[in-house]
Amino acid sequence: MLFGHDTEHALDCVVDLVNTAPSASTEERLPDLTALAAFVAAHQVSEVGELSEADLRTVQALRPALGAVFDCDDDVAAAAAVNALVAEAGVTPRLTDHDGYAWHIHYFVPGASLAEHIATDCGMALAHVIAAGERERLRRCAAPDCRQVLVDLSRNRSKRYCDARTCGNRLHVAAYRERQRASTS
Repeated sequence: MLFGHDTEHALDCVVDLVNTAPSASTEERLPDLTALAAFVAAHQVSEVGELSEADLRTVQALRPALGAVFDCDDDVAAAAAVNALVAEAGVTPRLTDHDGYAWHIHYFVPGASLAEHIATDCGMALAHVIAAGERERLRRCAAPDCRQVLVDLSRNRSKRYCDARTCGNRLHVAAYRERQRASTS
């Protein structure tokens, strides 16, 4: 484990949230409250009250700010993007040991909205990556027709595709077919 459990958990949340946004090749993956509730449950987002349409809209609106961190060309720009993200939400670090987890830090204010909660926890996880000098682990999928984000937690920083079974395999098959065509020409 490169980062602590909480940081890696929040990084998974960042990736999954950013990748719910519609793109040229994908539909909106967070279209309604049912999908939002499933996202919250899948990511074990704690201290969440009843979800509303306002929560859905603000969480959807958070995706570009989180995704922008993956598009930064250097640490200075990435730090500025993260700082803006967490400053807007307000960070209030506190220790907690809820739901059977050992002591860990929550960064959101008690009673924060879902979007503020996600912005602070995920923003701080991104901050930890940048502070550790590991920003290059935050990237977009290398497939030319894919804009999904990923966090490369591999030892050798070799992960290039959001999903090796789809994007990675598709490109490897295309490269193989191109080599086959070139050898028969």
